[in-house]
Amino acid sequence: MHELIPPYLMSWPRPPDEFPESPEKPDGCVSVTWTDRLIPMVDVAANVVYQSLGGEDQHLQIISPMDMFAFPDAPANGKKYPLVMYVPGSAWHRQNVWMVLPRAIEIAGKGYVVALVEYRPTDIGATFPAQCEDVKAAIRFMQANAETYKIDTERVAIWGDSSGGHTGVCVAVDSPELVRCVVDWFGPTDIGAMSYYPSGMDHHGADSPEGLLIGGKDVLDNPELARELNPITRIAAEKPVPPILIMHGSRDMFVPFNQSVRLYEKLKECGKDVRFYKLEGGGHGYGGFNSPEALRLVLDFLAEKL
Repeated sequence: MHELIPPYLMSWPRPPDEFPESPEKPDGCVSVTWTDRLIPMVDVAANVVYQSLGGEDQHLQIISPMDMFAFPDAPANGKKYPLVMYVPGSAWHRQNVWMVLPRAIEIAGKGYVVALVEYRPTDIGATFPAQCEDVKAAIRFMQANAETYKIDTERVAIWGDSSGGHTGVCVAVDSPELVRCVVDWFGPTDIGAMSYYPSGMDHHGADSPEGLLIGGKDVLDNPELARELNPITRIAAEKPVPPILIMHGSRDMFVPFNQSVRLYEKLKECGKDVRFYKLEGGGHGYGGFNSPEALRLVLDFLAEKL
C-alpha cells in the first residue's frame, strides 16, 4: 500500500527542477539518465487562410514553440518570438509545404515562429510576380495577427529554398522594409543564364518551370521578360537590401551553382551585407542541407540579424 497523503497544489508555472522528485524506486525499476530532448515540442496552426485569390485559398502552416509549462489559466507573460517565413521550393508549381515540416519544427524549437507559405502556383497560370505578392501578403497577415501568434513584428526573416529562395530574395530586394534578413538556399537568380550551365532539367522551354513563370514562353526568346524575374537587376548601391545568407551545393543538378555566384558578386559589388556558403558535394536540397552544420550556420545568422 502506498502512503496516502493530502492532495496539494504548487504555484504554477515553475521550472521543472523545482518540482519535487519522487524517491520511489520499486525492485526491478531501472533508472535512466538522459540528455535534453532532440525533437522539440511545438504548437501547429494548420491551414490558416491568409488570402483568397485566383479562385483558391492560400494557406499558412504556422509552427510555434510550445511552452509546456504555460497553462490556459496561467498569467500571460507577453513573450514574443521572431518570425521566419519559410517558402518551400516547388519550381513555382503547387507546393508541398509538408516536406519541410521536420526542418520547421526544429527551427521552432529554437525559439522562432515559422510560417510555411503556400502561394499561387504556375499550375493555375500565376505568373511572376504573383508569388512575391503572395509572400508579402502572408507577411502582412502575420503582422496583423501578431498577438494571436505571439510574434515580434520587427523581427521577420524569409527563408526559401530553390524557387522559394528566388521568391524570398525578390521580396527582400523589392520590399526591404518587410524583412530584417533573408536565407537563400540554392535559389535561381539570373533566369536567362541558367541554360548555359550544366543542369538535369530544361530551364528555357515554354513548358519549363522558368518558361511557365513568364506565361508559357521560351526564356531565351524573351530576354526582357526573363530580365524582370532577375532580382540582381534591381540591386544597387543606393538601395537598401536586408542581410542575405546564401547557401548552395557544389553539385546542384537543377539550379546551377553559378546562379548564387551571380547574386553574391552583385551584392558584394554594391556593398551589401552578404555571406556565401558552398556546401562541398551538396546537391539540390540534399547532400548536406539537412546536416547540423548547415542548420547551425543558418541559426547563427538568424540570431545575429533578427
